[in-house]
Amino acid sequence: MLLVEDDKFLSLALTDKLTREGFTVIKAVNGDEALAKIKLERPDLVLLDLIMPQKTGFEVLADMKLEPSARNIPVIVLSNLGQEVDIKKAKDLGARDYLVKSDVEMKTVVEKIKAELAKADQS
Repeated sequence: MLLVEDDKFLSLALTDKLTREGFTVIKAVNGDEALAKIKLERPDLVLLDLIMPQKTGFEVLADMKLEPSARNIPVIVLSNLGQEVDIKKAKDLGARDYLVKSDVEMKTVVEKIKAELAKADQS
């Protein structure tokens, strides 16, 4: 899975938790790097921050929709943006789920990832 997060502390914490849960974690710290790694690595899921340098998460979602090899990769947004308009925009751009960082525990993030991957395995 690809973790796209520019906050170093949160990135380390998520990587540690996800690795202990058995996931292989690839990391990117901005939108351009995320898109390059999506094309190169073909992750089975993307955990995506929205507010990042170079390209926002919204732009990453829009670009993924245009890329045939990336458009079906499930994306879970993990962002500080909690406004309904941001949630709707991300979902309209293809995000499968939307989690607000301040409202969610690490174990919930893991549960959501496992649920999305289980859905992907069934299709």
